[in-house]
Amino acid sequence: MVARHVFRSSRMPASVEGVFAWHARPGAISRLTPPWQPVRVAEEALSLRDGRARLRLPGGLTWAAAHQPDGYDPPRQFVDQLASSPFSRVLSWRHTHEFTPDDGGTRVTDVVETSVPEAVLRSMFRYRHAQLAEDLAAQERSRRWQTDALTVAITGSSGLVGTAVAALLSTAGHRVIRLVRRSPRGQDERQWNPESPDTDLLAGVDAVIHLAGASIGGRFTESHKREIRDSRIGPTHRLAQAAAAAPSGPHVFVSASAIGFYGSHRGDELLTEDHERGDGFLADVVADWEAATAPAAGSGIRCVQVRTGIVQTPRGGTLQLLYPMFFAGLGGRLGDGTQWLSWIGIDDLADIYLRSVCDADLHGPLNAVAPTPVRNAEYTRTLARVLRRPALVPVPGLGPRLLLGQEGAEELALASQRVAPGVLAGASHVFRHPDLEHALRHVLGRLRATDAPQTAH
Repeated sequence: MVARHVFRSSRMPASVEGVFAWHARPGAISRLTPPWQPVRVAEEALSLRDGRARLRLPGGLTWAAAHQPDGYDPPRQFVDQLASSPFSRVLSWRHTHEFTPDDGGTRVTDVVETSVPEAVLRSMFRYRHAQLAEDLAAQERSRRWQTDALTVAITGSSGLVGTAVAALLSTAGHRVIRLVRRSPRGQDERQWNPESPDTDLLAGVDAVIHLAGASIGGRFTESHKREIRDSRIGPTHRLAQAAAAAPSGPHVFVSASAIGFYGSHRGDELLTEDHERGDGFLADVVADWEAATAPAAGSGIRCVQVRTGIVQTPRGGTLQLLYPMFFAGLGGRLGDGTQWLSWIGIDDLADIYLRSVCDADLHGPLNAVAPTPVRNAEYTRTLARVLRRPALVPVPGLGPRLLLGQEGAEELALASQRVAPGVLAGASHVFRHPDLEHALRHVLGRLRATDAPQTAH
């Protein structure tokens, strides 16, 4: 039975024209796709009037939604409708996105005619409205530092962090050029050879965000450690050289880095960017990784090294591993649970990259961590509470050592780093999710009515 539902109606901090334009830009569907759902964006619609978007579902299945010309009325509304899916014989879907002026902002209302029960979709629309409101606010803050649209080249744009950063930039109105290793598929891609970048690779680019690098996850064998090191230091140095040599090239070079710089065990010491590097393999790699940006800095390009904490999203990293175990009620603390975990929500991390590009006052290393690090025992209790599951199955320290080896376990699973965002705090940076519980509720679809923006059902 098809029913008409008003799933969400929220006031957004932007004009009707601005909110409509946000939805029309590349990356909008990526920003609005809930991370806990097993859905990935395979193709974005090129037009809200008559374009088509395609989502990839598990098992090789797809969902195609076609925008309807009869519902296109900019900037007041657009409509998408199910065009094809494996369930199209039994499922209907017509989604009207409405935008109306509301006290200096915009009221966004989602009206859906569908046979899907309302309860199944409620958390998705709550997430979408919270995400949209927070993106618009973050992008408006970025205009304090940069009013013009920029051209930003990104390596690693298809990765976990790169996908979020690229979509946040493009929905803000910036042009994103993806530096890819394969042959380019359009004007917004350029082929990048990490061993020998073309001399004109960065021509006409205002900013570079360098995210590419092999995953540090896995057993710390000599070959894996060599891959971690070689995928970061040499390519970063050569890309920084290309930036320095570009005659009309970038004025800012932002490179990924990691809080591994501080070493794996620093006790209860609260670490800021002013603290010295620690000891160990990852500390050595990160120190050399950051130093590899020197050619760009030496040519007068503003350089920022983003020392990233443990990223929170069920699409990858630690939370992707823990989520199914905790959801099944099989989660618990790791080891004795006293080790410090310095974390950052995926969207706060994307905001930090956006600010790093736009804010000319930021330079050098900055800690991309939330202002509230927690011990592992508190993290596990919070995750269990969000999922409404017990956390009664502790993992002994022997487990990570068997999986990762002694060195890998000490550097990764059992590491203890209490890190503070000193530079960002000094710059009065606004975090979307400064506390862990709200961050986890957002990315796991467990937001409560009081967590979302101002709403009226």
